[in-house]
Amino acid sequence: MRQRKERAGFKFLVIALAMGTLLAGCSSTSSNSARVVDRNSAAPAKRPAVTTGQYLVKPGDTLFSIAFRYGWDYKELAARNGIAAPYTIRPGQAIRFSSGAGNTTVVTSPSSSSKTTVTRRPAGAAGPAPTVTKTTSTPSSSTTTTVTQVPAAERTSGGWMWPANGVVIGKFASNGSLNKGIDIAGDLGQPVFAASSGSVVYAGSGLRGYGELIIIKHNDTYVSAYGHNRRLLVREGQQVKAGQTIAEMGSTGTDRVKLHFEIRRQGKPVDPLQFLPRR
Repeated sequence: MRQRKERAGFKFLVIALAMGTLLAGCSSTSSNSARVVDRNSAAPAKRPAVTTGQYLVKPGDTLFSIAFRYGWDYKELAARNGIAAPYTIRPGQAIRFSSGAGNTTVVTSPSSSSKTTVTRRPAGAAGPAPTVTKTTSTPSSSTTTTVTQVPAAERTSGGWMWPANGVVIGKFASNGSLNKGIDIAGDLGQPVFAASSGSVVYAGSGLRGYGELIIIKHNDTYVSAYGHNRRLLVREGQQVKAGQTIAEMGSTGTDRVKLHFEIRRQGKPVDPLQFLPRR
């Protein structure tokens, strides 16, 4: 009887030691596990202005949306291409970014551009076969953009107001691959407001990464952008007042309900928190 109890006690001790080793192993694995990063507040990646090649206008494009996509001030892009107000463009038209007339590279995406050069030898000439060289250029995502400090008088003159009620979950960053605006969390369908009075120059979903997007021109210096909406309530060419409801908040082009809001000064992103009243 005594031996049976000793064997039972020994068996219990072995099980206890095994469980302790297993738990210790789990604890060690947990402490060394990969860190989970919340990417919900990530915004579309932005790159420096494209200054080479040209873009062929597609149906639904406007000069303002092309300038916004490729980092240009719309007035400068219009001047480079000889386009006068009201800046009307047509599908198939070439919008040139370079200053020279000889560049025939067609830019189809802000992330890359490519050009193919073919070197031919005269017919019947001796020598190696013709060579084809393809050169691809991709702007670096590590380029740092200087943060523009806007004069106080200029920040307050536009009568800016918050474009939505909610918590700021993503702040402006000057690095070329990070957030060029702010992200405001909210509920699906809640109102999105015009942050200042102006004219709607773009309303659609043609800019990759922004979902249903609205761009408002406030004057010759400033435009603002409102991305990831569920539904747009204004149309291109419409005049809007500060505080007017222009859209319903949504999650188009992203992974959670939020408003992505940008202010651009002469085509360059600036921190919206410089303009918005404290709250």
